[in-house]
Amino acid sequence: MDEMLDRLCTIVDRHAAGRYQPSALPRVALYKDGAAPQPVAGVYQPMTALIVSGAKEIAIGDRRLRYDPASYFIATVELPASGCVKLDLPDQRYLAVSLDLDSERLASVLTDVETELPSAEPAFAVNPVTADLLDAWLRLLRLLDTPQDIAALAPLYEREILYRLVQGPQGSIVRQIARADSRLSQVRRAIAMIRDRFDQPIRSESLAEAAGMSPASFHRHFRTATAMSPLQYQKSLRLQEARRLIVAGRDVAAAGYAVGYESASQFSREYARLFGLAPSRDVKAQKPSIASEGTRAA
Repeated sequence: MDEMLDRLCTIVDRHAAGRYQPSALPRVALYKDGAAPQPVAGVYQPMTALIVSGAKEIAIGDRRLRYDPASYFIATVELPASGCVKLDLPDQRYLAVSLDLDSERLASVLTDVETELPSAEPAFAVNPVTADLLDAWLRLLRLLDTPQDIAALAPLYEREILYRLVQGPQGSIVRQIARADSRLSQVRRAIAMIRDRFDQPIRSESLAEAAGMSPASFHRHFRTATAMSPLQYQKSLRLQEARRLIVAGRDVAAAGYAVGYESASQFSREYARLFGLAPSRDVKAQKPSIASEGTRAA
């Protein structure tokens, strides 16, 4: 697998221009970065990510994960998270690639495999990479050098990557993305409600109703999937949006009020608890990273 990783490094390094860059391949993004002194926050969309050089440590709710070229990351719901690049050598670069998980394409893959609905599981994980998965990634990324072939061949290689994911350790949770009757889809309906109204008070009963569950069942499945409570999820979205507003020039207090806080002191306390520094100090230290990272991460 080392030879395939070396070839993947060469392709990603040649085509990636910065920390996050959409590619000519549908739903595929490339990443190139140096070591990060501080974690960078963002919202992980449903996707799978493969690191080909370097490593990354990520925090999602109360979970801490690390992945590197020997593994891949997968997220099947939208997740507020923070990540920090780790490099072993001074001249090493962080190189990675991600693929957004599309429910319609997953559904087409599921017509060819046996499906089942699992019990509650986390909606994210790090799993060992396989030679078959790397080979599918390599064939997909090679198309960046022959763009005339993308329209005809990219759907085939993307389908193989999805197939390998469905057959992998988190296959049962990946299958749920394409099934409207799955627990994961029910949780995602509540997540969509939180994201649409993150700056407003939301009753727990309303979220449970949107998910089609009892309040007790909803809280249990939501925490299992996201490693946080609905309130913690909403708070993370609020604070990340406030951080973005402050970087864009908004006054600290005004940013807090804009995302739903009624108390400036409470906003500052919770901001410092999440990001490690008071708003003005944190944004000054992180401004270049936040500006380029946006809400995408891998």
